[in-house]
Amino acid sequence: MKQGEGKQGPDEKAILAALSTVEDPELHRDIISLGMIRDLQVTGGKVAFRFVLTTPASPMHNELQRRAEEAVRSVPGVESVEVKMDADVRAHSRPAPPRPVEGVRNIIAVASNKGGVGKSTVAVNLAVALAKHGARVGLLDADLTGPNIPTMVGLEHGCQADTGLVPVTCYGVRVVSIGFILRPGLPMIWRGPLIGRGVSQLLHELPWAADGELDYLIIDLPPGTSDAPLSMAQEAPIAGVVIVTTPQSVSLEDATKAVAMFEKLNVPVFGIIENMSYFLCPHCGQRTEVFGHGGAHDAAEKLGLDFLGEVPLDAQVRASSDEGVPIVEREPDSPVAQVFMLIAERVAARTSVQGFSDEKAAE
Repeated sequence: MKQGEGKQGPDEKAILAALSTVEDPELHRDIISLGMIRDLQVTGGKVAFRFVLTTPASPMHNELQRRAEEAVRSVPGVESVEVKMDADVRAHSRPAPPRPVEGVRNIIAVASNKGGVGKSTVAVNLAVALAKHGARVGLLDADLTGPNIPTMVGLEHGCQADTGLVPVTCYGVRVVSIGFILRPGLPMIWRGPLIGRGVSQLLHELPWAADGELDYLIIDLPPGTSDAPLSMAQEAPIAGVVIVTTPQSVSLEDATKAVAMFEKLNVPVFGIIENMSYFLCPHCGQRTEVFGHGGAHDAAEKLGLDFLGEVPLDAQVRASSDEGVPIVEREPDSPVAQVFMLIAERVAARTSVQGFSDEKAAE
């Protein structure tokens, strides 16, 4: 940092003091102590700096920029303020094993207690939404016995059967699925120990960082509380889990079981997403709650978790999955795509908060 020559302007200390009054609402600390203000330059009455957020998908991006600009403009002598918004995703770590995945800063698991709730659809669109926010993202299909991510990203099952399994970039996301090496119709009949070994290989023996370190690796877990989620928690430092469920009242029971499992594994649960929450008529705009309403929200409230959002029941989502083009990519301005973009912001924010909490606990 250096003071420019020429017309007398404000002192850098006064600028930093003003910026220290701005608090990150998620981390509950001021932006100076968090190290978010960098490359400060004061030339006469002109002030310029970089504002480095903890995630490019921050839901408070515009609000924090506004607050910072207002704080600097309040300093006597300031004539103009130039803010360059940037992001640096911090790596998630824990003070004890499991060992980190090389080239991956944060692992976010997407889980459900039963099948048929649209978990994989959520995982794919969450990954693409984070990538659209500017993050470097990977997607791992951890459903080793029933992989369907290849279809959802437009790749054929068995497309790497002759070359070997490596990440493939689809819609800005580095994707891996055991389905890439399984020819169509060939079942994967594995028992517990083999599943654990398979999970370990997918995490630790693939070049996730071949094109640069990943900010987030989204893992689509198989439904239930069996070998794959248990192995995943033992093999990698999961930053947090997102639980996907549906609106029925039984959602409370299903969500409770999933949450209880991850709590026993000492894996944080970020919150609950209600999929197929309602049907919005494309012709008249009327909202119909086909499967009831409020089950997932009530579950989140009773379990003390964040309710991350409602994803509507939309025929275009189904069509997009079948065609191999995620709705966030195919119809980015649609209401359902905007819901996924908002959920991505909330998940990224929770990841940042959890990272700071883990750092503080390790001190």
